[in-house]
Amino acid sequence: MFTGLIEEVGVLARINTISGGRSLFVSAAEILTDCKVDDSVAVNGICLTVTAKEANGFWVDAVGDTLEKTTLKDWQVGQKLNLERALRLSDRLGGHLVQGHVNGVGRIVRLTRLGENYFLEADVPAPLLRYLIPEGSVAVDGISLTVARLNGSRMGISIIPHTYKHTNLCERRVGDSVNLEVDVIAKYVERLLKFSKQENGDSPFSDTWFKKMGF
Repeated sequence: MFTGLIEEVGVLARINTISGGRSLFVSAAEILTDCKVDDSVAVNGICLTVTAKEANGFWVDAVGDTLEKTTLKDWQVGQKLNLERALRLSDRLGGHLVQGHVNGVGRIVRLTRLGENYFLEADVPAPLLRYLIPEGSVAVDGISLTVARLNGSRMGISIIPHTYKHTNLCERRVGDSVNLEVDVIAKYVERLLKFSKQENGDSPFSDTWFKKMGF
């Protein structure tokens, strides 16, 4: 589990082909202090397992669904990557609950500066739109961000200067693909309601129920 607060921007230094996938060496410094083999690291929002550690970085492998459902298959040597170590149970949850399980790939259609801040707009795959709400959370390349507005298949996000400067957003351009992870709580609620309706013939969560509970 992660928070979506990026600890460091690493660099993809090497790519090796392995059976059914790729082995990647990510150059890093800060997250290496207590990083060890078998640890989970979110790399551009993808939860990957450290397979080896060196003095200036770490190795991870990617196969199967990870290649098919994320932007990893298109990564090139020299690309900057957002890095975050797994959350400790004693840590503050400064962002939101992020699993590192990418739900889909979006595309940046606008990234502009507005005063000191920035505004990003991205096209979202249709199956993910139902999980997004204004002022709700979304992870973009592993960065915990807040949805400012929704317009059709497009979401807009305001970005503060600190986030822009300390993540790979400063390297992003219109047309770039980004990994998206929606709020896990929304997915659980959807599944709960689905099975509740199947078992009871109708969902118990009606307008009357919500009013009774004080909503």
